Amino acid sequence: MKEIIEKLSNMRGISGSEYLITDSISLMFEPYCDRVYTDALGSVIAEKKCGRENAPKIMIEAHCDEIGLMVTSITSKGFLTFANIGGVDNRILPSLEVIVHGKEDVPGVIGIKPPWLREPGKTVKIQDMAIDTGLTAEKVKELVSVGDSVTISQSVGKLGKKQWSGKSLDDRASVAALLRVMQMLYGTELNADVYAVCAVQEEVGGRGAKTAAYSINPDMAIAVDVTHAITPDNSENAFKAGCGAVIASGPNLHPKLVQRLHEVADRHGIKTETEVEGGDTGTDAWVIQTAANGIPTALISIPLKYMHTSVETLAISDVKAAAELMAAFILEAEEDTQWLLL
Repeated sequence: MKEIIEKLSNMRGISGSEYLITDSISLMFEPYCDRVYTDALGSVIAEKKCGRENAPKIMIEAHCDEIGLMVTSITSKGFLTFANIGGVDNRILPSLEVIVHGKEDVPGVIGIKPPWLREPGKTVKIQDMAIDTGLTAEKVKELVSVGDSVTISQSVGKLGKKQWSGKSLDDRASVAALLRVMQMLYGTELNADVYAVCAVQEEVGGRGAKTAAYSINPDMAIAVDVTHAITPDNSENAFKAGCGAVIASGPNLHPKLVQRLHEVADRHGIKTETEVEGGDTGTDAWVIQTAANGIPTALISIPLKYMHTSVETLAISDVKAAAELMAAFILEAEEDTQWLLL
């Protein structure tokens, strides 16, 4: 699992530029699935069929995009101005190491004036920052174009004995959980067809999950994403890293599907916690639920510290718990889905 998370985290594909990584993701799923393809919007869909006619369809989903930046201009001195793609926290940008994905990958740093040259108390805005590649203006213009994507260059690494830290663990750790599920299902007999979806453009509106849910039209779906883990400055509405899989409850989630997940977890001794979501969960579960004629949807979350930064941190055991819960649920799925009726 550690190797899978590391490989996925080190991939570089911001929202709208996932085509840079979807071929690699597809190759990771292919050995364990009957068919892997990319839909028109770019989401990777991996199918495992049970071989039964009119079998129920179970969709498990995680998004594969990451937050990042995009080049907006090249100054006369060769510096790159940029815009944010997704929910980038401007506070983390100064002094950040980045990679500009031009004709070739170009490393850079985001520089700002030192504090003694700035107006005291003034917040640094994204318009006041620029990427410095250390190259001449001529060389920069040769390699980089307006519209090129920019990713954080931080790589994943071990933190203590049980945790890992790096970029884009939101939501590549969940993609790792999906892959683990398909590995666990490989060679087993199922009563349902399984569709593992690595959706694009979640960070800018849940678009990949919406289109995939419409095209697959599953009988039920489980979205996998991250939730807040306890940090030094936040212990409210947060979960301890290492607590297991977090199952959400609320109007965005189907009550009988949520109940079944808890029952499966109890039978198999899988550690779980419950998160109450009063409305929009802020995840792809929100758009999956209302796709097609309505899809019974659940949300399993992995506690994550320092979300949307270069040092997102989680416990590997929580990723494993999420995968084990989904695999156990699928292996116990019946051909009859009448139990889902409210």
